[in-house]
Amino acid sequence: MAATAVRYLRSTGTGGTAAAAGPPYDAPPRPALRAVGEGERPPVAPAEFRRVLGHFASGVTVVTAQDQAGGGPAGFACQSFASLSLDPPMVVFTVARTSATWPRIARAGAFCVNVLGTHQDALCRAFAVSGADKFAGVAHTPAPVTGSPRLASVPAWIDCTISAVHTGGDHLIVVGRVEALDAAEDGDPLLFHRGRFGRFKCFERFEA
Repeated sequence: MAATAVRYLRSTGTGGTAAAAGPPYDAPPRPALRAVGEGERPPVAPAEFRRVLGHFASGVTVVTAQDQAGGGPAGFACQSFASLSLDPPMVVFTVARTSATWPRIARAGAFCVNVLGTHQDALCRAFAVSGADKFAGVAHTPAPVTGSPRLASVPAWIDCTISAVHTGGDHLIVVGRVEALDAAEDGDPLLFHRGRFGRFKCFERFEA
């Protein structure tokens, strides 16, 4: 799947929004297939990993792209999103190697991160479903630089071009360079914690 994503990125050439993405990145060599040794098995069971990591509350986003060559808008719900760099401004998200949406985002060479608000849990569920028309009845406008779908009424959005893609186990780590962004002055974020949606009961300013 990683090699497929790299081929999509390289096929975009130097035109369109992919021009700001920089040079193509070569996929690491594929290891030889062999049986997994007993001592090489993961030390933590997947169910236990999910249970413990579920205690870390996260925001919820929808990552979108305009796949002109593949049928229009594409998007998926994403919790694994974070800011990465201030200078230059960069963000990062992760996506499963098995994602059917990721190749379309990679082909576009750009994406928009839509930060969801407390009233948008149904929107998150719609974009978490595979194979459905996720944009049916969803109002959106083009983001100002890349043209990626900017969903209506989100508290914040970040318009990006793809800068790099790295492998990370069963996921890919996607680095985006921020081209434009904006946020509303009010509105609470949608949170996800231990398998449930939630919101802040109170908020105290954190001073680094």
